[in-house]
Amino acid sequence: MRFLVIGAGAIGSYVGGSLAAAQHDVTFLARPATASLLRERGLHLQPAPAAAPVSVRRVTAVATVAEALAGSPPDFVILAVKAYDTATTIAQMRAVTTSPPPVLCLQNGVDGEVELARAFGAERVLAGTVTTPVRVPAPGAVAVEKVRGMGIALGLPHSAPLIAALNQAGIATRAYPLAGSMKWSKLLTNLIGNATAASLDLSVGEVFADPRLYLLEAAALRECLAVMRALGYSVVDLPGVPVRLLTLAVSLLPPALARPLLRRGVGAGRGGKMPSLHVDLHAGRSRTEVDWLNGAVVRYGAAHGVPTPVNQMLTATIDGLAEGRLDKANFRRKPEALLQLTRV
Repeated sequence: MRFLVIGAGAIGSYVGGSLAAAQHDVTFLARPATASLLRERGLHLQPAPAAAPVSVRRVTAVATVAEALAGSPPDFVILAVKAYDTATTIAQMRAVTTSPPPVLCLQNGVDGEVELARAFGAERVLAGTVTTPVRVPAPGAVAVEKVRGMGIALGLPHSAPLIAALNQAGIATRAYPLAGSMKWSKLLTNLIGNATAASLDLSVGEVFADPRLYLLEAAALRECLAVMRALGYSVVDLPGVPVRLLTLAVSLLPPALARPLLRRGVGAGRGGKMPSLHVDLHAGRSRTEVDWLNGAVVRYGAAHGVPTPVNQMLTATIDGLAEGRLDKANFRRKPEALLQLTRV
């Protein structure tokens, strides 16, 4: 099969590199410097923590959508850019075509598929999610930290052949009957410790070590669960991630029992990797994905009459820190600074 992977970060490189290593025809659309590096050095993938690296020496990489879609169209487009780059990417695609090949959306959050469907039609959009944590140890290299897999929603004729291709490429891919339940369950995992750790410059393990911050986290997750119920979505387990067990612990167990369980489970699941909002915020970026994570809970909650004050506070705090309206030094390793902004 022929694939166009838009975005050559950790997820795009992992999925695209796995497909290329399995002899699929893959083109990467990346920033000019990244595209040049991929063409010169190739892509090096470590598919499991103890596995030997796999090298794709000849990589096709371009820097514009026009180049990417010139000539014969790919069978699938894989969208793996940050959520805040979706609108720009869609505009660039629409400047070239209004009828792109089927687009698999692997972004965080729950809005990417909605924006793509609005632009190109729901019949061209596939919902997907990756639960395998991946890091980029060096330019042109990606390493899997813990083998889990990927989920893809059924409902379109394109789903089955894509799932088969990904499994053939060594990415264990599970089919889900409902895109909404799959994507919102992944959103739940993206919320855990993410904004709190970023705000306070703590690891997720340190967040769950503090009983007060656990109550904050539990409240944010319960708000998300309430929004899911209002939308009619159920919690589903994802490849390698027992999401239902996590939510049951938060919903039913007393904090004294739930907190150590989550601390061990979430901490072990992340390894040494910091959450995405922490990475972006402390790299000095002025934008993060918080508006597509905690902010999505707030937006959908407002639309369905579900109060979401904790997620609203976390969204506003991360936005303020990223934009420089709040001083990071006033929050760094100071839980009280965050806790005083809300009542848990």
